[in-house]
Amino acid sequence: MKTVAWDEVYVERLVNLWNRELGLAFPMRDSLFKQNSVLDKNVCRDSSLIVLNNDNDVIGFLIVKVWQEKLPVQISKTTGWIQVLLVDHRYRNKGIGTKLLAHGEGVLRQQGKQQILLGRDPWHYFPGIPIHNEQTKRWFLARGYEAYGTEHDLLKTYNQTTAVTKPNFPEIDFSVLHREEKEEFLAFLHRCFPGRWEYEAIKYFALGGAGREFVVMRKRGRLIGFCRINDANSPIIAQNVYWAPLFEAALGGVGPLGIDVLERGQGYGLAVVEAGIAELRKRGIQKIVIDWTGLVNFYKKLGYEVWKSYTSFKKSLESGSDSSDK
Repeated sequence: MKTVAWDEVYVERLVNLWNRELGLAFPMRDSLFKQNSVLDKNVCRDSSLIVLNNDNDVIGFLIVKVWQEKLPVQISKTTGWIQVLLVDHRYRNKGIGTKLLAHGEGVLRQQGKQQILLGRDPWHYFPGIPIHNEQTKRWFLARGYEAYGTEHDLLKTYNQTTAVTKPNFPEIDFSVLHREEKEEFLAFLHRCFPGRWEYEAIKYFALGGAGREFVVMRKRGRLIGFCRINDANSPIIAQNVYWAPLFEAALGGVGPLGIDVLERGQGYGLAVVEAGIAELRKRGIQKIVIDWTGLVNFYKKLGYEVWKSYTSFKKSLESGSDSSDK
């Protein structure tokens, strides 16, 4: 066996290993893997490694990320993320995973990072460890990681004839974002939701987005809220449609959503979600996922049920670690 540096040339073999080990629940596509694990500027290539056997087959890999974008958004610079650590089941219990993890942690310590999160990275796959994977959870617990919460993906299937209409608030207008509203929208996110959601919107426009993935809410003309919606025609593969190959029907996604703090407590949050769902239903989408949320009861009001769940894990590399975790 040997380890080699992170390299795009191995993508097909990396994806094949993923699908052998995880594909029944989380089917990987080459395009998604390239988007999230090759093209993302935050991949820490010094930390990330690939393990080959004597036949040059990929039998394990580690992907580590640190914030490296040159953008004025609020993302933790003292956090390292392990996006994936995966070993072929035929080669487990040989110390491969332990060596990969030790290498990744060592580089992050040298870089002065204060904490490590499992998943939750920019261009992530998971917000933690899939909840039923008890063996993996025990493995990380034994190596100093701490479980600290649960996140969920939710799913609802709509009948073909089920109509969903935008909510009726006399003072509110809902619309799909227009290209000419881009700067106003980004300024709204920078003011109200600086950080991950702002970053994802900036990248969306940089990669060719024109606005159709955002439903915005205006109150007497003033932008006060938004809901992101995704489908197969979106310019990027968004997190709530990652696992679309599991379904024969087209999959859509809702989220994130946000309401200006000055306008909360009036039912606008649920309303903008309904407006987003209505737009997806107009596009013929019957199955809709809401990803990475703890607000199960909130979305149950619209008939969404838990589909997949994850246990959040973190590890402090030194005292006084950064608490930013999303």
